[in-house]
Amino acid sequence: MTLQTWWLFVVTVFFISATPGPNMMHALSRSVQVGFRRSTAAMAGCISALLLALVLSVVGIGAVLVAMPHLFDVIRYAGAAYLVYLGIKAWRASDAPEVPEDPATNTPKTSAWVLYRTGFLVGISNPKLLLFAAAFFPQFIDHHRPVLPQFGILVVTYLFSDGLWLTVYGLGGRSLSRFLARRPVRRAFNRLTACVFIAFGIVILRAKA
Repeated sequence: MTLQTWWLFVVTVFFISATPGPNMMHALSRSVQVGFRRSTAAMAGCISALLLALVLSVVGIGAVLVAMPHLFDVIRYAGAAYLVYLGIKAWRASDAPEVPEDPATNTPKTSAWVLYRTGFLVGISNPKLLLFAAAFFPQFIDHHRPVLPQFGILVVTYLFSDGLWLTVYGLGGRSLSRFLARRPVRRAFNRLTACVFIAFGIVILRAKA
């Protein structure tokens, strides 16, 4: 893989990562709900899911899903159901912002593990990512050179680009939270978030392998 090829990959994944999707929407909404610092646990979950999906695509799981459409359907239905569940949860969410745990009042606080786990499930809920990576990555591989190091470079580049945009969306959520102090505004934001997640779930549900 030449330097020019790598730069083409960088530019391509930069714009792919910038496209609003379930991960970015999750980073934005979590930052609004729990603050930017704590939302980094959810971002880490999204990145972990992306890493797993990219590694699985490299070892050929994407081809397995193409060869076994029923398995793809099972994963697709589960992913769509989870996104719809998140949408329903967002619709029913409290209008009040989450506050740090207060030992005097025992106010509950979402743990870092729960934030991470939810982010991971959002990130892994789209099986099309496996197929995308399996089809997209080889376009930038020079098969006359060692393949594994090139895949490693592409995976790290993709993770960095996605992490950068997750941070941007998270910071946007921190700024947005200042305008959501009023309950009607926060309620509208929760309903919008719900509609977006449900829409993503429907898109995945209607997707074909």
